[in-house]
Amino acid sequence: MKFNKWTVSLAAIGVVSLASAARADEKMNAVQTALSNTTLSGYVDTAAIWRPSSDAKNGGGPNIPAQAFSKNDGFYLNSVDLAIDHPEDESPWAAGYHAEVMMGPDAVPGLTGFGTGGTGTAAIGTSGASIRQAYVTLRTPVGNGLDWKVGVWDTIVGYESNSDPLNPNYTRSYGYTIEPTTHTGILATYKISDMFTVQGGIADDSNVAGAPVGINGVSSIESQKAYMGDLQFTAPDDAGFMKGATITAAIITYAGNSTDGAAGPGGDGSTSFYVGGTIPTPVTALKAGACFDYLDLHNGDTTGGGSNDNVWNVAVYTSYQASEKLTLNFRGEFLNTEGLTAADATSIFGANTSAITATTGYSGNKVEELTATAQYNLWANVISRLEVRWDHAEHNQPFGANDAGAPYRGNDFLVALNIIYQF
Repeated sequence: MKFNKWTVSLAAIGVVSLASAARADEKMNAVQTALSNTTLSGYVDTAAIWRPSSDAKNGGGPNIPAQAFSKNDGFYLNSVDLAIDHPEDESPWAAGYHAEVMMGPDAVPGLTGFGTGGTGTAAIGTSGASIRQAYVTLRTPVGNGLDWKVGVWDTIVGYESNSDPLNPNYTRSYGYTIEPTTHTGILATYKISDMFTVQGGIADDSNVAGAPVGINGVSSIESQKAYMGDLQFTAPDDAGFMKGATITAAIITYAGNSTDGAAGPGGDGSTSFYVGGTIPTPVTALKAGACFDYLDLHNGDTTGGGSNDNVWNVAVYTSYQASEKLTLNFRGEFLNTEGLTAADATSIFGANTSAITATTGYSGNKVEELTATAQYNLWANVISRLEVRWDHAEHNQPFGANDAGAPYRGNDFLVALNIIYQF
């Protein structure tokens, strides 16, 4: 056992014994070994938003576009995220964990269903803090290695992440809004080859009428679960400029646990279909992406003359690396809600739509949105984004008035400044 000079000096004058120092050193080494591969990361997410002609005053203007986490004029703390990781090593029986806590108005709870919400009281994040993810990772030496997640983990569908810094734009898409967010269950991942990876999982099925539910919320019928799977393709190195292109096809189905005819995705169950990918272009600095989301509600036995309610969304994304620090991101969307009843539209897009009649809300409508984002990394570890967004509804005026008695609007405009510090 080797001791530093300070310890030897203390032992010489009788302050400590070398035996006790040896035991203390052994304990310290054990702790250091346990924590040697543990990492702490996270971010602080803030924003300033201006929506021209949407002042909510004198009782007017409460309704703005109902994509997830939509906000009106003001300064905002969106969320604070803290994560601790101990990744798997390369051994055949490797193990690790991920524990993540999110706090703030935009905290994404550990959900098992839909209800990402719009701007009303049913929007997620109103609780202020949640366990965002918490799972154990395990590897079993089957073939190329079969990896497992057990606990609470992010959904397998979607182009956008639950973490703002990972998204190309500050505001969320309508596609994200109609997708599940988080699951409690077990997920298996197997890499067939360098080009193909598959995932399959089973999770609790506890989504009732689209309302947010807590971790470990179980179905009233315990045998009812949510089942999911996806296939991921990655273009090989010899694919030219298409090298690294990714395409994912996924499906998640919920059995449901309520009586027939209950409003929302959780009433009679639902199925989410997703196809999306990112593709490089011959221009090195330019990347493109696209995705398709389709949500089918299993309520055809009681509504719509025997046909299920449904909503679907198409989105395209482009990203151009203009310089070392400047990136220009663009998103365009088309949302079709013609297959939704008023009750289901309210359940999916948040309680803010409940004050709007079926002829003026998100039921039976078509909505387009265009978003342009300039991201400039001026400070170290800081993402700074300036964003402009336009939402347009083809039928009626689903967006709020600008004053008491003024007409509702079919167009909404947003200018936002988003500042995120990552560590």
